[in-house]
Amino acid sequence: MYRPRIIPVFIIKKQCINKNKKIKNERYISDPINAVRIFNALKADEIIFLNIQASKKGQPISLELVKEVGEEAYMPFSVGGGIIPSCFLI
Repeated sequence: MYRPRIIPVFIIKKQCINKNKKIKNERYISDPINAVRIFNALKADEIIFLNIQASKKGQPISLELVKEVGEEAYMPFSVGGGIIPSCFLI
């Protein structure tokens, strides 16, 4: 039986989810934890957060955000952008 997977993908900038068109006209949508709660209720299969500017600016991904999402999410989640190996040396 065919069962499509629901995997929302969000772009993170300054710890917020923003919506834009062609990288212009950016506006605030939500914080990541609120998005996780909404998609928990909708029973999404997975959730993905991407910080597309982190690597360019040499910023590591927020480990606090990863921890908070991990504590709240009832689904698998992925994070991307700003993956710098030294940030995992705690």
